[in-house]
Amino acid sequence: MAALVGFIMIALIVILLLKGKMSPIVVLTLIPTAAALVLGFGPQEVASFIKEGIGTTTSNGILFIFSVIYFGVMSDTGMFDVIVDFLVKKAGDNVVAMTVATAVIATIAHLDGTTATTVLITIPALYPVYKAMKIDSKILICLTGACMGVMNLLPWGGPVARAATVLGMDANELWHILIPIQLIGLVFNIVLAVFLGMLAVKQGAGAGKGEKVQQDLKAKEEETLRRPKLLLFNLALTIGLVAILSTGFLTSYVAFLLALSIALAVNYPSLKLQDKLIKKHAPAALIISATLFAAGAMVGIFDGTGMLTAMANAIMSVIPPFLGRFIHIIFGILALPLGLCIGTDAYFYGIMPLVMEVGETYGVASLSTALTMVIGKNLALMVSPLTPATYLATGLANTELKDHMKFSIPWYWMISVMMLAIGIMIQIIPV
Repeated sequence: MAALVGFIMIALIVILLLKGKMSPIVVLTLIPTAAALVLGFGPQEVASFIKEGIGTTTSNGILFIFSVIYFGVMSDTGMFDVIVDFLVKKAGDNVVAMTVATAVIATIAHLDGTTATTVLITIPALYPVYKAMKIDSKILICLTGACMGVMNLLPWGGPVARAATVLGMDANELWHILIPIQLIGLVFNIVLAVFLGMLAVKQGAGAGKGEKVQQDLKAKEEETLRRPKLLLFNLALTIGLVAILSTGFLTSYVAFLLALSIALAVNYPSLKLQDKLIKKHAPAALIISATLFAAGAMVGIFDGTGMLTAMANAIMSVIPPFLGRFIHIIFGILALPLGLCIGTDAYFYGIMPLVMEVGETYGVASLSTALTMVIGKNLALMVSPLTPATYLATGLANTELKDHMKFSIPWYWMISVMMLAIGIMIQIIPV
């Protein structure tokens, strides 16, 4: 009975999240609560499951609040714009240098972990340059998406925070395990940028003058928020923050709280401006954090009712025993195509817990399953038709979605599988 209710619950969660008919907060709270009541658990028991589950997500929820606001403020200061302008000037008329600069810009721009911000920083700035140099705009979107996928392994990136929530561990701790794989992915992205740059040259890029594109002027309000004189300070603050997070010297959300407070005090000493900027970025931060808390409630109900164990036992009965110990590798390879079809919340809160539970029955640690499943899903970020930023990117680069998917999916899948293979070779992911 518990297994049947559990499967129905996951199906409902995935369907509702895919259709986008309800907020993830509503879906992740009400469906598991209803399932627990159907199984005969009383309201007080269900409430205790929810309380315990939310307790495991508190630190990650607070991390999201301060990290999203911090990087939003850094974007307001114009720190990313200066970096983009500098790298574009350095690349000059060299096509390969331009594609490499694109990878570097997208990597830096995705420090904030939000897809829309990265797209808005990278593509509008570089699209006119690509048109002028006759470089296929599909290369621009492909490189932006690849770098976003690898950089999204940061602890304040949605997938890692979601996986950490399901694991019941701190997102920063999970990131520390992933750092070597992430660094390897960044190297692969640079190699991809060089290769695509050479491909563009063969296609005639850089020969003669391409199409000139008129760039929109920045809004007057945005210009008043720029702090070019404080660029070095903001860069030093951000680099110091990332260094502290890498060492684990401070709790991640404490580090972001201190950095945000310093950034606001130095860049915008006016109370009116500070309030304005916090209110500007707070909605995105609070929505993500609230979703994490709702996911914690779902995980608490999953564990408290014993549904996961019952479902895993049902699946285990139909999986050939010789494949059981490789289930995390199988799902790691399939993570990208699964990520195309299944939304982020449905993937991490619906599919991943179930695969983890099945893996545990074959001796595969849940952490190993999470590591393999998060890599491929991240790379699927910018080719998924379920990701709003995908449409934003294709629209800004004047490219058809089908053309972008056809061009980028093979590259993304190759990088995800290579990252998975390297992770196995250096024994971060046990077989």
